[in-house]
Order: sequence, then C-alpha cells, then structure tokens
Amino acid sequence: MCFFRSSGALASRICRRMLQQVIHRGLKSFFYKLGLFVSRHPVFFLTVPAVLTIIFGFLFLSRYKTETDLESLVAPSHSLAKIERSLASSLFPLDQSKKQLYSDLHTPGRYGRVILVSRPGGNILLQAEHILRIHQAVLEMRNGRQSFIGHQLGGVAEVPNSKDQRVKSAKAIQITYYLQNYGSATQDLISEQWETEFCTLMDHLQEEHPDIKLYTLTSFSLLRDFQKTIDLSRSKIVVSLMLILVAATLSSSMKDCLRSKPFLGLLGALTICISSVTAAGIFFVTDGRYNSTLLGIPFFAMGHGTKGVFELLSGWRRTRESSPFKDRVADAYSDVMVSYTMTSSLYIITFGMGASPFTNIEAVRIFCQNMCITIVLNYFYVFSFYGSCLVFAGQLEQNRYHSIFCCKIPSEEYLDRQSIWFQTLMSDGHQHSSHHEPDPYENHFIQHFLREHYNDWITNTYVKPFVVILYLIYASFSFMGCLQISGGSNIIHLLASDSPSVSYAIIQQKYFSNYSPVIGFYIYEPLEYWNSTVQDDLKTITFGFNTESWIEQYYHFLKAGNISASNKTEFINVLQNIFLKKSEFQHFKNDIIISKSSEEMNIIASRMYLVARTSENTQREVVELLEKLRPLSLIQSIKFIVFNPTFVFMDHYGLAVTMPVLISGFSVLLVLILTFFLVIHPLGNVWLIITVTSIELGVLGLMTLWNVDMDCISIMCLTYALNFAIDHCSPLLYTFVLATEHTRTLCIQESLQEHGTAIIQNVVSFLIGLVPILFVPSNLTSTLFKCLLLTGGCTLLHCFVILPVFLTFFPPSKKRHKKKRRAKRKEREEIECIEIQENADHVTAV
Repeated sequence: MCFFRSSGALASRICRRMLQQVIHRGLKSFFYKLGLFVSRHPVFFLTVPAVLTIIFGFLFLSRYKTETDLESLVAPSHSLAKIERSLASSLFPLDQSKKQLYSDLHTPGRYGRVILVSRPGGNILLQAEHILRIHQAVLEMRNGRQSFIGHQLGGVAEVPNSKDQRVKSAKAIQITYYLQNYGSATQDLISEQWETEFCTLMDHLQEEHPDIKLYTLTSFSLLRDFQKTIDLSRSKIVVSLMLILVAATLSSSMKDCLRSKPFLGLLGALTICISSVTAAGIFFVTDGRYNSTLLGIPFFAMGHGTKGVFELLSGWRRTRESSPFKDRVADAYSDVMVSYTMTSSLYIITFGMGASPFTNIEAVRIFCQNMCITIVLNYFYVFSFYGSCLVFAGQLEQNRYHSIFCCKIPSEEYLDRQSIWFQTLMSDGHQHSSHHEPDPYENHFIQHFLREHYNDWITNTYVKPFVVILYLIYASFSFMGCLQISGGSNIIHLLASDSPSVSYAIIQQKYFSNYSPVIGFYIYEPLEYWNSTVQDDLKTITFGFNTESWIEQYYHFLKAGNISASNKTEFINVLQNIFLKKSEFQHFKNDIIISKSSEEMNIIASRMYLVARTSENTQREVVELLEKLRPLSLIQSIKFIVFNPTFVFMDHYGLAVTMPVLISGFSVLLVLILTFFLVIHPLGNVWLIITVTSIELGVLGLMTLWNVDMDCISIMCLTYALNFAIDHCSPLLYTFVLATEHTRTLCIQESLQEHGTAIIQNVVSFLIGLVPILFVPSNLTSTLFKCLLLTGGCTLLHCFVILPVFLTFFPPSKKRHKKKRRAKRKEREEIECIEIQENADHVTAV
C-alpha cells in the first residue's frame, strides 16, 4: 500500500513538473518567434509607435485641462459625512442663512479669511483702528457679495485673578467673510473674482500696515495651491529626465567601441518617455483632467519600463556573439520577455484593483487607471520600438560599425600604427585576444565589479554575521514605524509648501488650535424640548463642549424671567411670541424649524453649535471626537447628526487610503500562489512573497519614522513598492532556485552576475531621477520623494545584501545537483578507464 502511495505521489509530481516545463518552454518559444518577427520587420515596429506618439502627443497638448474640484478628488467618495451634509442642507438651506457666522457650516461655500498677527511682543487689541480700516476696505469691495464678520482671538492672555476671565491681550485675530452663493455658475464666477480681489487687497493692505502681519485664505486657495505643484515641478521633471538619460547612457557604455551600447541605454529611457506621452494623450482624449497627484506616474513608469529595457540589453549581451543578429534578438526576447510579461501583468492587476470601485479616493482611482494604461503602453513600446532599436544596433555590431560614430572599425594592423588616443577611441577589445576572456561582454564595468569583487565579498563567512545584524536593525525600525502609522486626512500635506494656504494653516495651528472647528449639531426629528428628561439628555450629550445654542439661551431666559413653559403649547408660544422677538435672540430664528398646522405647532428640527477644547494635534482629536459623537445618536433617544465641512475629508480616511494597498497585496499574493504551476520551482514564489513583504513593511515603517502620513500619495507609493520589489527580486530569486551549481553560494553568485547589472542600472537611474523633485517646494513632491527613495533603497538592500546572505543558509538545497554532478563525473571516469583498457597502444602512442 505504501509503495502504491509513494509511486502515485511521484507520478503526480512528475506530471506537474512536466506541465510546468511545457508551459515555460511554450512561453519562451512564443517570445522567440515574436523576437524573430520584430527583427524581420524593424521599420514597421519603429514607425507605428512613433506615429501613435505624435498623434496622442498633439491631443495631449490640445486637450490639456486641470481638475477644478478638490473635494471630489481627495475626499472619500462614499462617506457618511456627505450624507449628513445633504440632510443638513435640506433642513437648513443656504438661502435662509444670510447674516449668521455659523449658518454656512453645512457647505464649504465661498469665503475669505484673514488672520491678523501683531509683531513679536505686541498686542493685537491695541491695533483696533488698523483692524477696522482693513475690515472697512473689505466691506467696500464690489461684486454683490453678502458679507459677515466673525472674529476670534488667538494667543490670549487673561487678566490675573479675574473671576469673569477678562482678556488682557491677544496676539492674533481671525476674521471670516462668508459670501452668498446659491450655486449658480454666474454667482460662483462672481464669488471667485471677489476672492481674487480679496487676496490682492490683502497684499496691498499689508504694505500700508507694516505693524500687522496678514495671512489670507479663500475657498479657492486650496485648489490653486494644490495645482501650484504642477507649475513648480515642470522644470524639475525635465531635469530628472535629463539625469535619467545620462545615467542610462553611461551605465550602458563600455570601453569596447563595438559592443558598447550607449545609444541603446538612451533610446531605452526615451522609449518609456514617449510611451508615457502616448498614455497621457489617451487620458485627455477620454476627457480626463490633470491634477498634481499624477506627477508620480512618469517616475513609476520609468522605474518599471527601464527595468525591462536593461534586462533586454543584458539578455542581448548573454547571447552568442557568433550568431546572426536576428537570432540574437530572438534569443534575448526568449530569455527576458517571459519575466517582463509576468511583472507587467502584476502591475496591471494590482493597479487595476486600485482603479476598481472599491477604492474610495477619487485621486487614487484616477491614478491607478492612468497607471494601467501607461504600463500596457510601456510593454508594447518596449518589445516594438525598443526591440527595433536593438535590431538596428545588432546589425551595426555584426557589420563591425562603431557604436557611437557609426563608422567602420579599422583593422588591428591599421590601429597599431596610430596614436594612443585613436586606439582608445576605436578599440574593439580584440587587439590582444590572448589576454581577453572568452565573453567580451563581461568587461562591462558593473559586470566586472560584481564578478571580481562584490560577489566574493558579500558571500564571505565573516561578512554574513554583520548582514544578519543589519537586517535585525532594519526589521526593528520597520516594526517600530508600523506601530506609529497615522492618517493623512490633512489637506495641507498635498499643497505647495510655500503657498499662502500653508502659511495660514501654520499660523492658525499656532494661535487657534486650542479649540476644534465649530461643529453643527442638528436634531432632525420632533423632540419634547419642554421635557426635563430631554433637557438632561441634551446636557449629557453636549457635556464638555462650549455651546452656541438657542435651547440653552431659551432656558436661561425662562429661568431669569420666572416664566412657566412646562407643556408644549406654552413652550412654543413663549418661544415664538416673546423670545425670538427680542433683538438679542432674533438670530436664532434660522436655527429652529416650526411646522404650522390648523390644530397645533411642532418643532420638527433645530440646530446648535459645539466647540471642543483640544490640544495642539487638533486634526486627530477632531477625528476621535467625530467617532465618539456618531454612536451616541444610535444609543440616545435624541436623533441627531453632527457636521463640519472638514468632516468630508476626515470621514474614514484611514480606511479609504489603506484599502487600495490591502487589495493590491491580496491580489499579488493570489497571483503568486496561482503561478506556482508556471514556475519550475515553487520555492521561488515562497521566497518572493517573504521578500516583498519585508520590503513593503520596511517602506511603510521607515516612511512613518520619516514623518510621512498615510495620505493618497503615500498609499499609491506603497502600491507601487509591491510591484517594484517583485520586478527586481523575482529574476534574481528564480535564477537562484533554478541554478544547478553544487553550492548555494555559487548559485547566488551566478544570479547576481546574470541580473545584478540590470538591477543596478535601473535602480541607480531611478534614484538619480528622484533628486530634482527634492528641490520642488511642495509637500506632495516631498512625500513622493521620500516614499520612492525608500522603495528603491529597500529593494537595492534586499537584492544585493540581504538575499545573497540569507539564501546561502536557507532552502532550497543544492545537494541533489551535487550528487548528479558526482554521478556524471564518476560515469565519465569509468568510460574513460574502459577506453584506456581497450586501447592501451593508443595511450603509449600518445
């Protein structure tokens, strides 16, 4: 019975291995034929992508538009706060609110704000005359706005030993001007023009009043400063492109003027550039609008596309030099395009999941859609446009043309008669063939460094303990950072760092962070306000808040006037006919909705305003406050909602931004499990999952320690880090597990020698291209730089330090290859002995 079980398991294992080999060989055969087809029609595959780029590049320039709605872009698409805002707007429409500061809390609306700060050591209260002049100048502005002044004091010092908390001095005052806006396009245009004139006026008033520092903010400022990053980064992106082109050109060069491929490195980077331009044209053809978050796409595309380009170039250098150039192109395709196809598919799957309706942030969804289009076009351009360039370069090499000057390389006899500088420029590496290695491509400086120096050093026994300690330190910091992850719902993190909005936010945080934003408290069902139990419930809910409430004022009015209102009829009659008639309480009319019927009157809805005491971290405390208030509406008998315009950006933001990376991680795991049948050795997938997890957690933890929050930019970078790690680690790991050397050390050295050059070329070009965006004065590009730098650094650390050491003492074992080699060597020795015994005279003759 045991014999049959073992034989059945062996048969199934053999069948699975045969299926894997058939699929693998079938894919390699397909790409070999594709390479032959491209090499036989290079002009076609060169012109078609070029024509597409010209067409869509023209459409890109002619249909370029920018995003005009910041809230729909960065706020969660499906949030409870938007439902609450709709309910509040239906109960208390905007046209009922014309003179009150808190009336526009259910909509951001149009507004202009200014914070006036006294000079160091000064008292803003002593500048009352200047403040009134500034206020009067604002009120004299035209364009038919409805204004209201609402003021707050910041940096307040109270009179010592004062029982009524009298204010002694203040360092800042905040004034807000709300504009009447009914939602029409004409009214919105007028309001926008007023906001522009408001900012211009504040700049002019700043010159007239040097003793007061003015900080302004309007509703249009956030969008303007968000899109300002585009203008600030244009020149830096051009510099990044130039640096990548230079790095790609230099890293592809050799001393050998025949086999050096500087133009192939240059054309490889340009291939990714023109494919990205084509993708941008397709985006604008489909009525897309550009926004600052899409700045990361060129860097994301370059990081993946140039990896395929450098791998294809390395595959060309591994082919036989004596073969025809068309066969060499086909061999390079067969060797490289299988892995490049799989990694490109993973990019499309992970970013495709990010573009699904499960993604609750519109900016992330749009980014993922564009990334999918860009990856598809990158793949098409690499095997078509760049493949054609490889064909022409191979033809020049076969005909012995100079790789730079495109002239015939002189003969060795002619070069010997020339000067040293001429010999250096025109040397093809074969003048002294007896001193050269069998493979001339091994003279590439990166290949030479890895083979002669680095491979032996990193696998040295004395180096391994230090690498283990290094990884433990890396893992400790990563784990510590993962425990400190914070949400990034603050919109300031996406703005240009030197913009007026950021300056305003810093000053507001400094002087006005002791209290939360004013929170609207809406009771949307009829309530027995005259009932003492209801009054106690309201006090319980609003305990700890500073309130602006008609209910509280009405109760004090009844108590002070010794007026009885113990039933519904008395309560509403006194409220309507006495309380709301007084001038000091008339502004509460807009906070109460009373239904009038033939028989009786009912208070069907009302509102009040709450302000909570907070510490310096206002953003997080407001989120926690929101999470505590909402469940109370389900527990208490009073049905209410709470809302502030900032809640739209805060509502479940942490869950909204983490969902894409969770979906992407799950899709990567699922794909890697399913591809067990496509890999000759499934242990390669196990190692790949472990490595990618280590890199992802490292990037996540270290970016947290580097003060990067989980916002829409960082979450897109984390999704990219998954794919970037797979892109670079998978060829190294699969080559290792399939290597047939008799020790693990030799296997990892062979893997580094085969793929290390392409990895170094791509990662170094990628990191060099990031340097210019460090100098863009924007919080968005700062987050992008930090996350992508950590992605490239952690990937490089794992590929060249951690994996080469850990793979030398962890499975898979290479003993079976050692036994096979010994058996073959023993069999060969036995055959030789038999031949010697049968032909002894032959030995003597020799």
